[in-house]
Amino acid sequence: MENLWKDGDARAAIASHAAKGIGEDLALRVYTTRLLGGEPKLVLHGGGNTSVKTRMADITGQQLDVLCVKGSGWDMGTIEAPGLPAVRLNPLRELQGLQALSDEDMVNVQRANLLDSKSPNPSVETLLHAFLPHKFIDHTHSNAVLALTDQPDGEALAADLYGKRAALVPYVMPGFALAKKCAEVGQANPDVEGLILLKHGIFSMGATAEEAYGRMIDLVTMAEKRLAKATRKIFPGATLPAKPATAAEIAPILRGLMSIPAQKDKIVGGREAAQRFVFEFRTNPEILAFVNGKEIARYATQGPVTPDHAIRTKNIPFIAPAPEAGKLDAFKDGAKAALEKFAADYHAYFARHNGKQIAAKKELDPVPRVVLVPGVGLFGVGNSSKDAKIAADLAETTVAVIADAERLGTYQCIPEPDIFDIEYWSLEQAKLSAAAEKPLARRIAVVTGGASGIGAATAAAFAKEGAEVVVVDRDVSKVTGFAVACDVTDPAQVRAAFNKIAAAYGGVDIVVSNAGAAWQGKIGEVDEATLRKSFELNFWAHQSVAQNAVRIMKAQGLGGCLLFNTSKQAVNPGPDFGPYGLPKAATLFLMRQYALDHGADGIRSNSVNADRIRSGLLTDEMIAQRSKARGLTEADYMGGNLLGIEVTAEDVAQCFVSLAKAGKTTGAVLTVDGGNIAAALR
Repeated sequence: MENLWKDGDARAAIASHAAKGIGEDLALRVYTTRLLGGEPKLVLHGGGNTSVKTRMADITGQQLDVLCVKGSGWDMGTIEAPGLPAVRLNPLRELQGLQALSDEDMVNVQRANLLDSKSPNPSVETLLHAFLPHKFIDHTHSNAVLALTDQPDGEALAADLYGKRAALVPYVMPGFALAKKCAEVGQANPDVEGLILLKHGIFSMGATAEEAYGRMIDLVTMAEKRLAKATRKIFPGATLPAKPATAAEIAPILRGLMSIPAQKDKIVGGREAAQRFVFEFRTNPEILAFVNGKEIARYATQGPVTPDHAIRTKNIPFIAPAPEAGKLDAFKDGAKAALEKFAADYHAYFARHNGKQIAAKKELDPVPRVVLVPGVGLFGVGNSSKDAKIAADLAETTVAVIADAERLGTYQCIPEPDIFDIEYWSLEQAKLSAAAEKPLARRIAVVTGGASGIGAATAAAFAKEGAEVVVVDRDVSKVTGFAVACDVTDPAQVRAAFNKIAAAYGGVDIVVSNAGAAWQGKIGEVDEATLRKSFELNFWAHQSVAQNAVRIMKAQGLGGCLLFNTSKQAVNPGPDFGPYGLPKAATLFLMRQYALDHGADGIRSNSVNADRIRSGLLTDEMIAQRSKARGLTEADYMGGNLLGIEVTAEDVAQCFVSLAKAGKTTGAVLTVDGGNIAAALR
């Protein structure tokens, strides 16, 4: 592993922090913490922690010994000085004389001794950092160290490799007991460079930030070199279908099955799902070798490579049946049965261990957070796209660690009771407890023509309501977030775009078919090519988008919502706007046909009729022309409605959002034009 320390960068970190009144110790602590956090083979998604012992002044100006330690919720790769809250050191060290200390009391003492009460909670491993004497301490979950120690003989392997350079610590659940054990081992081995926490991770220590960081890199490199010598063949392949189904085909099926209905004792979903999930798909040769192995049920279900992963990935992943192209009904039946068994096994796992707790725990949902699909790849599963990506990242790390462990020997992690203790550890669960979800959380919303104008406003409005938003447009170069470049007048591109979305997120819940353009001309004079172009975009594209959305929604079995931008032209045609109004009128009836034909599938279909919106179809140039033709100012023209107010793209966006939330409304048209009786439906 490469040592990324650079003297120039270190000096720059010191200078930039000094300008903010932050001392050298903390500046270098931030610098090397970021170096560690930027390497995914060491740290992922809030894992690991670092500290420095230094002196700071309290509110009275008195200089105190403090421990600046990583705070909960901060990521080492992007940490700033506030992410390393200062805790009075001496009160923490006094705790070492206790025989026991509850997690709740530990957290209370740590918070009570913060120099700034507004700081985040110090790491759950704060006392471990405090009890060791070294000035700088680093902790990571190095892939290489885990592969070395996640073995039946991991202790012997680590002892042989590290000798006197690092001391070994048997597995103990993080908290006060682990802090005491590490202090005991450290006192018995005062000259070691680091501590190897078996089946957990690694600590390195030093008098300077550079020394502690350099020792981490050196100790991890030793493990990497040892693993490189292993030549054992791994993952012999199982017999799989000659042509597997694609991720896009199976993801909506899995997402529908995994959604939790109102009946809490079941896992198989339905239209009344109380809880949906978002997916993140990953595949590559290493993942495929892993999921295609005939012994996958052995090595993939041992448990997490490091205990911290359990709170994100549960105790084990779900192994789906191998899907065969053209036989999706058989896959659905097999996946349903397997998921029901997974849920039953999870209930049994909880029952086995919950009775042994002093205080009974509340069982979490029985839905897997990692899905392994032979022949296809893996899915991370979460309450949001962010959570799903984290689960997928951890799953990829698990694949890499288990592969290295199997080349060396046999993968073996901590025992099941210890996995349960971590998964249901109140301190870790508290990190994941979030505020109340937004109304459209866990919904996947697709907005066509979403790169500008009404579409961009609509995409932003849905994102604000908690939806996972995908923008579909011809040019998505300036779109932030997930977007798909697509010409919606090309049915092949539309199908490919929806397949990409289904594979990426697991499915589709809401579609705003918004893309359009306004062709003009007197209907008795307009050429056929112009009229056909308008129909291609303003009618046929809507049909293509809706058909593909329905295809995925039906595979999910969770219902769905189709929303069309039909414009007031559909019911109140304007002079010289026939080429635009005619296909829009057809699209209005298209919306109602979807409401009629797919209501039984739980798919709602509604539209928005908007008028005089200074965005997208109605450009500033067109507004100027129409205002002049009517002898009006632009302000009078734009506000020429019953309410006398201008209607914005954001107003239209809110109408789309309102219809998405209207769970018992279908076949409806919502007008947003400030009042235009001529466009009112009769």
